[in-house]
Amino acid sequence: MAKKTVATLKRAGGVTYTRVVKMERSPKTGAYTFKDAVMETDNVKDFLAKK
Repeated sequence: MAKKTVATLKRAGGVTYTRVVKMERSPKTGAYTFKDAVMETDNVKDFLAKK
């Protein structure tokens, strides 16, 4: 069975972490690239808004 990622990202200290995957298009080839990061839930919108 696969592990649940959500269960490993929770902490008892009150800080909630989220795994974010962002899909971007490469300007050179036109192919899609994926960037992923584990960050606090408060910073997700800033990460997705960046280019």
